[in-house]
Amino acid sequence: MTGTAQHEFFGVTERAREIGDKVERFVREKIAPYESDKRRDHHGGPTEELLHEMRGLAREAGVMTPHIMEDGSHLSQVDTAYVLIRSGLSPLGPLACNTMAPDEGNMYLLGHVGSDFLKERFLGQLVSGDARSAFFMTEPADWGGAGSDPSMMKTICRRDGNHWVVNGRKTFITGAQGARVGIIMARSEEEGAEGACMFLVDLPDPAIRIDEVPNTIDNSMPGGHATITIDNLRVPADQMLGEAGEGFKYAQVRLSPARLSHCMRWLGACIRAQEIAVDYACRREAFRKQLIDHEGVGFMLAQNWIDLKQAELMVYWCASVLDTGDLGTTESSMTKVAVADLLMRIADNCVQVMGGTGVTDRTIVEQVFREIRAFRIYDGPTEVHKWSLAKKLKKAWKAEQ
Repeated sequence: MTGTAQHEFFGVTERAREIGDKVERFVREKIAPYESDKRRDHHGGPTEELLHEMRGLAREAGVMTPHIMEDGSHLSQVDTAYVLIRSGLSPLGPLACNTMAPDEGNMYLLGHVGSDFLKERFLGQLVSGDARSAFFMTEPADWGGAGSDPSMMKTICRRDGNHWVVNGRKTFITGAQGARVGIIMARSEEEGAEGACMFLVDLPDPAIRIDEVPNTIDNSMPGGHATITIDNLRVPADQMLGEAGEGFKYAQVRLSPARLSHCMRWLGACIRAQEIAVDYACRREAFRKQLIDHEGVGFMLAQNWIDLKQAELMVYWCASVLDTGDLGTTESSMTKVAVADLLMRIADNCVQVMGGTGVTDRTIVEQVFREIRAFRIYDGPTEVHKWSLAKKLKKAWKAEQ
């Protein structure tokens, strides 16, 4: 697989190599053929029928949720990188193997913060792949709610006996349609519990209304990205995730590795897009020679190879930082910015090399291009991460004066 040797430098375990290589074979041989399957919903995402069929194959192959062990423990982030990159070799691979957002991040958060009760009630069905989940944080701009700035959160929760009552709106909630587990973030103004709170809920719930599921540039995830109204949702107090008022801290527990996981999966997709583009350029002839022998084409593919190596290096570097126990917000921001930009250039070059074929659905290249474009926004736009990094530079400068 072109572009994967950094794992040797960062010490991927033999166990992870065995798992990752098994995942790669499964995705290439069993899941890639589904890329032309016509079972898609109104916005182009895989239907639940298609998802369940692919997950059935993953269970048979022993690659369902491969980064979480039978005892509930997780692979290290470095080992996870080796596995998730390979699951991403097809846009459908992470769905089939249950390594896709938002489920992967939600499982990570619940595993690290959830009580034994919450893990038993909600986590098992996610790890098994029997249920999908959604993470309710972003809010509509026309409502003045939280987007990249979670401190603007307007969804409110208040105590009512042994329950909390939640009211508000959410938007771009990936996979909400069809999800069976939700993690809802809301703001408390209760004395002694001020701040953000998180709640685990069963879905669907009549108090959670899907207003619309817009068509978006990406369509790799079932359920789309819904806009939601939450109207007097009653949640038992024991379904609060962690402590009241600590929601922003828990969000960082989830978001830092989740950003990195996105990088892992889409790196795998770009590795595959590069393979397709190289194959095309070596087979196609123009002006009496193969396309790859034209510098304008060959140089793009050579740059892609370089960019793949740089992206891989960033992924493993950030993973190694997270494995030290550091929250890794700085490193995950840097990696998200750098890898998203590198992968965007790779995907664009692949489309360009393939010409007219590159913008058709005859291969996954055009989809990878669309997915990477969306990735540059999701989990924090590039500009927000750069702004955060600039603030840290300023803070460090002040400390030195």
